[in-house]
Amino acid sequence: MAIRTKFTEVFGVEAPIAQGGMQWVGRAELVAAVANAGGLGFITALTQPTPADLAREIDKTRDLTDKPFGVNLTILPSINPPPYDEYRQVIVDSGVKIVETAGSNPAPHLPMFHDNGIKVLHKCTSVRHAVKAQSLGVDGISIDGFECAGHPGEDDVPGLVLIPAAARQIEIPMIASGGFGDARGLVAALALGADGINMGTRFMCTVESCIHQNVKEAIVAGDERGTELIFRPLRNTARVASNTVSREVVEILDRGGEFADVKDLVAGVRGRRVFDDGDLEAGIWTVGTVQGLIHDIPTCGELIARIVGEAEELIAGRLAGMVSAAPVSA
Repeated sequence: MAIRTKFTEVFGVEAPIAQGGMQWVGRAELVAAVANAGGLGFITALTQPTPADLAREIDKTRDLTDKPFGVNLTILPSINPPPYDEYRQVIVDSGVKIVETAGSNPAPHLPMFHDNGIKVLHKCTSVRHAVKAQSLGVDGISIDGFECAGHPGEDDVPGLVLIPAAARQIEIPMIASGGFGDARGLVAALALGADGINMGTRFMCTVESCIHQNVKEAIVAGDERGTELIFRPLRNTARVASNTVSREVVEILDRGGEFADVKDLVAGVRGRRVFDDGDLEAGIWTVGTVQGLIHDIPTCGELIARIVGEAEELIAGRLAGMVSAAPVSA
């Protein structure tokens, strides 16, 4: 058996499972492991300090897999923006054929990517943005519910409502993000109208993930309550792990503080120390509510095989067994 969807067909993968771009996490070893297991992995472009470093990371990934993989290009407002055009050129020159865009309108990037045969999967947090991206000509949508790690948008709509609301208007392949980590989530997403799932936190907690073992063990030990929503008063909400730093950020902003008052607390260099050194209190670090469903640290191969296998059993076994062929009495 196999689970075939519009997502697997259009993006050329075996399993309807993606590993989305994650800052400091989306590196060659993880991406290749996801690809070799049949999923779609994404190198995070801006994890690489320069466009030349991204080119080397793509080459490294190719040394580890001959399966399809992509590059995530997240474009966010910045005082000193990275050289996005140069990163985009590297993606084109490398021959990568799938890009995940996020953070802003993908329109400026589509002509160059499409002219070079690159499929674009756009990540968004609302139905209206998904519909807009579809109208612009993206090849797929990743719709991100309120449960997700990172930026869930400002509408606070969970996946149980967001996914079917989007599915009603989206005709291109659509995968569901936010709160997914096991076979039950995959089957639920398919039932709600998605064509697959995107997982971030679950892939952080795998053998091939480059983050420190302390972080992986913290995810296993954590539960669904162990996150904070920072930047809420600034209308730039982000879901991160609950620790002394994130709780202080919430407190300062709730008292009327401005970004300048928390800038040093949320500095990316501090967050990276969490992943590199395993000091869980060094800074803010991203994790989703799905950590409450994560109880082990498998290889990517074990994880994807387990999710797909158990999903097949759920669909063909337990759920099919609930459907009776007997006629309903009047």
